[in-house]
Amino acid sequence: MEKIDSYPFYVEPFHVDMTGRMFLGILGNHLLNAAGNHSQRRGWGIGALNETRHTWVLSRLSVELEEMPRQYEHGTVETWVESVIKLFTNRNFAIRREDGTPYGYARSIWAMIDLETRKPCDLFSLYDGDILNYIVSEEENVCPIAPHGRFRFRDSRWVRTIETRYSDVDINGHINSIKYIEHILDLFPIECFRDRRLQRFEIAYKAESYFGDTLSFYMQPVDENETDVEVRKNVTAESEGEIVCQARVRFR
Repeated sequence: MEKIDSYPFYVEPFHVDMTGRMFLGILGNHLLNAAGNHSQRRGWGIGALNETRHTWVLSRLSVELEEMPRQYEHGTVETWVESVIKLFTNRNFAIRREDGTPYGYARSIWAMIDLETRKPCDLFSLYDGDILNYIVSEEENVCPIAPHGRFRFRDSRWVRTIETRYSDVDINGHINSIKYIEHILDLFPIECFRDRRLQRFEIAYKAESYFGDTLSFYMQPVDENETDVEVRKNVTAESEGEIVCQARVRFR
């Protein structure tokens, strides 16, 4: 079996914003679907894992784009596993136009957790380490965007608090990873998307949140084009809450 899979997508009118470009949340779903299908074909899909009370969770995602796909365009998402480090696997993506030229690329880190303990599992011990058979090294297939960065929050300011609702919750019973992306982008004025272009978005997931939790958003400018965002759950007057995720958003 080939180690790299390619999955087509089509940009429907309801997948785009007022500029005619695809919402990042929609593109994110295409990336996650590609990852899921790639794993499923190799016996590592959610259906098979659930039988042994395991599942995949996304730990980090970085997407960098030269251009966002536009309405009515056809494209593909290529995906492959770059490396496996006991508790985590690094998965890359190439987002391509119909002619094969790249819109951009993405990097991700995934952990497999035990559904009972919610703790990460040793990937080398599952299925006799079969996952190692699907690694494509950086030398074999390049993902040319920068690795995931680090976040340091020193002077962030609160900007919004929301309550999580029905449409935020996924099949694993926690808030869907793409929903955080959508909520974070909603913090920015519409001019950022109308007059500029989203160039890079990276997010690190720190903890799970669930239906009914409140999510508080804090922003910290890095420079005129880049902003860090921290999301905390269940902040009160007595508690700073727990960090759920941290993100960096860069416009050009």
